[in-house]
Amino acid sequence: MKFSPCTDQCTSDGTHCRGCGRSHNEIRDTKALVQKVVAHMHDYDYEDPENFLSTLNRKSLKQLDRIQSMKCKK
Repeated sequence: MKFSPCTDQCTSDGTHCRGCGRSHNEIRDTKALVQKVVAHMHDYDYEDPENFLSTLNRKSLKQLDRIQSMKCKK
């Protein structure tokens, strides 16, 4: 599935937003994840949040690649 970011044309009826096409569950979970990341940066008072987010991005993609590689080997 390809990620589809918010288009500021949100709808709340049905199971999916007609603006971005994501399920309302995915939107809720993504918002919660963002709130956790922001709270983490705030709690540790990072002076360089861009560096933290860049590192988080790199490490997340590396772990995802590892998981997907292991899945393909089965």
